[in-house]
This record gives sequence, C-alpha cells and structure tokens, in this order.
Amino acid sequence: MSESTKSELAFGKENYKLFIAAVVVVTIGYLLMVGGGSEDPTVFNADELFSPIRITVAPIVVLLGFGLGMYAIMKKSKD
Repeated sequence: MSESTKSELAFGKENYKLFIAAVVVVTIGYLLMVGGGSEDPTVFNADELFSPIRITVAPIVVLLGFGLGMYAIMKKSKD
C-alpha cells in the first residue's frame, strides 16, 4: 500500500492518549465543584458551599486539564 492511499489520523497515538487524559482531568475538576446544596431550602451551609476544594482546587484542576488538552493538540507526533 502506498503512502498516498494510506489513511492517516490527524494526530498520533500519544496525542490521543494525552487528550483523553485531559478530558478526564477536566471532568474530575468539574466533579470537585459539584455539591454544596441543602435538602432544606431554608438552610444555608456556607462552610460546605464555600469550601477551599470548591473555590480553589477545582478551578486549578480544570485549568490544568485545559492546558494538558492544548499540549496534546500542539505536540508533534513522532510518526
């Protein structure tokens, strides 16, 4: 089979693995932001809603995931 008829993917295998890892990291970051609600609408639990994980850690994890995604797209494949 010649190279002109051989179908190639846009990225290499390593790029796809890195991109899948980025999607997983972003998903974990968003899952860390979930919650903080109350069963009773008259109760406000500020400690749970404004926890350091929800306010600081989760956005950093999401940004790291987006950065990893950009790296996965920009990385040159060795193929």
